[in-house]
Amino acid sequence: MPAPIEFYTWNTPNGRKISVALEEMGLPYRVRPVNISKGEQFAPEFLAISPNNKIPAILDPEGPDGRPISVFESGAILLYLGEKTGRFLPGPLRERVPVLEWLMWQMGGFGPIPGQVHHFRDVKDEADRRYGLARFDKETRRLYGVLDRRLAGRDFVATRDEPSVADFAILGWAWRHPRHQVDLADYPEVKRWYERMMARPATARGFEVALS
Repeated sequence: MPAPIEFYTWNTPNGRKISVALEEMGLPYRVRPVNISKGEQFAPEFLAISPNNKIPAILDPEGPDGRPISVFESGAILLYLGEKTGRFLPGPLRERVPVLEWLMWQMGGFGPIPGQVHHFRDVKDEADRRYGLARFDKETRRLYGVLDRRLAGRDFVATRDEPSVADFAILGWAWRHPRHQVDLADYPEVKRWYERMMARPATARGFEVALS
């Protein structure tokens, strides 16, 4: 049996992207919680594999050529795992490009923007909260609209017959729609896709596994 991947993470959207992918790909892994509320992400041993002090990160003892490799940044981890397993990442370039586009869309927007909504909802001072929350709430809803239009007539975001690593990435953040105060009923195509993804047994396991 392959040696388990060491999965350094916490219970966040970016962490859930990877737990879902690991379950969907059938890879053995061991969760190594990094308590970001206690500053454990700044420990030197974690810095050695994640120089940006962010979760998630992985250490694969059986990496390329059978040698260990560490990978940080959730998007890079998803691409690595897709390459490693040959799953959820199409080989032909024409088919791969949409996966890369929508993965980058998530990494650059549908993550950082709703993350700012999380931040400003917790700001106590009304004057400080009002502008930031209005700005990022509007942009978050725009991004949900982009995703809703993309999913019209499609089962998955970037591929036709099965999900891709882009679906796993986006799902990690759509999972937090209650915290975004977004009602998926306002985005029926996203709602249909979300429910389809969450009904997948491996995806469900990825959300159930304890990460913290």
